[in-house]
Amino acid sequence: MVSLRIDVISVIPGFFESSLEKGLLGIARKKEHVQVYVHNLHDYGLGKYKQVDDTPFGGGAGMVIRPEPVFACIEALMTERSYDAVIFMTPDGDRIDQSTANRLSRLKNLIILCGHYKAVDERIRKKLVTMEISVGDVVLSGGEIPALLLMDAVARLIPGVLGDSESALTDSFQTGMLDCEYYTRPAEFRGMRVPEVLLSGHHKKIEEWRSENALKRTQERRPDLLDGDSIEELRKK
Repeated sequence: MVSLRIDVISVIPGFFESSLEKGLLGIARKKEHVQVYVHNLHDYGLGKYKQVDDTPFGGGAGMVIRPEPVFACIEALMTERSYDAVIFMTPDGDRIDQSTANRLSRLKNLIILCGHYKAVDERIRKKLVTMEISVGDVVLSGGEIPALLLMDAVARLIPGVLGDSESALTDSFQTGMLDCEYYTRPAEFRGMRVPEVLLSGHHKKIEEWRSENALKRTQERRPDLLDGDSIEELRKK
């Protein structure tokens, strides 16, 4: 049963082909938990050459995506179903975090608009877009890579997508901290030994070690995540 449908709008739809066939998104689609449809914005372009961009009013470098193709595409989709969110991937949006991915994974229908060129006409953002998401303080050539990041982060949270349903629940940020260190065979490699507690078989001690190790790693690498939480509060999570 499909849990989530995602409609992606892009000027380079072929960009997504490999990622949607392989890896986690490919698994999610094959298991029919997620549907992803990629729409070519040029199909809604203007004139003989299906134009989707133009020069900015006021002059300046770069091109701007025109409003007509985007409005036509999104309005056509909205005649077929109701959407929970129309997301625009943009560096000046709200920074994506795990709580955002959790929230989106519980929705049913999403539209992701991938920007390109210099910008999109501001009327698109004001009238159609309901959520703006950034993947970091960096400018990319388009919204396709951020869209893939968002889809991967959301899809893996949908029950049945991962082989181990509990795996996503123990990832970094789910508990407000980074995840702990992990080891596998061999127990000793080039003089480096796995912590003895992980070899002990004592599940309670192992969980205590993992909690303490996660807290230590968070304190060292991302102390900002601990702001507002006491150490004791975090240990209880």
